Amino acid sequence: MDAEDDEIVAEIIRALGPSLQSPVTITTDTNITRDLGLDSLAVMDFVMVLEDRFDISIPLERIAEVETVGDLARTIRELRGRS
Repeated sequence: MDAEDDEIVAEIIRALGPSLQSPVTITTDTNITRDLGLDSLAVMDFVMVLEDRFDISIPLERIAEVETVGDLARTIRELRGRS
């Protein structure tokens, strides 16, 4: 992971804050649904927040491929590279 990825991960963690029921240590290996307990509606709300913050659109098929915070950071970096 490089500096851009670190910045993306930090922004993901900030965006996750309001969605979490209790404080959790989040790393790139954190599973978004299993470890954070987000249901599908919370995940979609969270994705919309990230789309706004990063000025991207994450296709549903890409969301289905994302399991961890690291996966999400890589997806965001790739999508930002296309704009």
